Amino acid sequence: MVPWGAVLWRRLLRKRWVLGVVFGLSLVYFLSSTFKQEERTVRDRNLLQVQEHEQPIMWKVKFSPGNSSQPSNQCRNSVQGKLLITDELGYICERKDLLVNGCCNVNVPSTKLYSCESCLPNGCCSVYEYCVSCCLQPSKQHLLERFLNRAAIAFQNLFMAVEDHFELCLAKCRTSSQSVQHENTYRDPVAKYCYGEYPPELLPV
Repeated sequence: MVPWGAVLWRRLLRKRWVLGVVFGLSLVYFLSSTFKQEERTVRDRNLLQVQEHEQPIMWKVKFSPGNSSQPSNQCRNSVQGKLLITDELGYICERKDLLVNGCCNVNVPSTKLYSCESCLPNGCCSVYEYCVSCCLQPSKQHLLERFLNRAAIAFQNLFMAVEDHFELCLAKCRTSSQSVQHENTYRDPVAKYCYGEYPPELLPV
């Protein structure tokens, strides 16, 4: 036997005005949720704009002699190179000449300090490891500080995480949206790793 309540509910649902009420309530709920979300978005945007104008980004980057926050007998390095490696002291060497402590063997003739080989005057290089080594020159500190002072909010998530000169150069030299045009071609397909203040010049289309 079908419960009486279920029968009554089915009959009500067949009435057009009942469906209209249900639709109207759903529409009101949707609109109120949308307006609340929009209000939150506008409030967050306004808050971000106030913070942008009133509070400069507090970069954590430290520039110190030797660039190292690790024990003196250990080195961080650029890790990824198949042929070349740059350590945090600014030495670039062949991977086979990397010591077990992560530092380049400075007694090997091919090991170079602060080498800008493959780099152009605009600070863009064709080899990532040379970009990092050149960027680590103490004389590049002011250039990097100027870049950080002008860096857009878009870079905040990337550069807020770095803590010293070495980490900044690793991040700065990596290929990023600054190195490409039209989202799929390099501005300069040869010198695409840049530590400089500005991206490579746009190539003619």
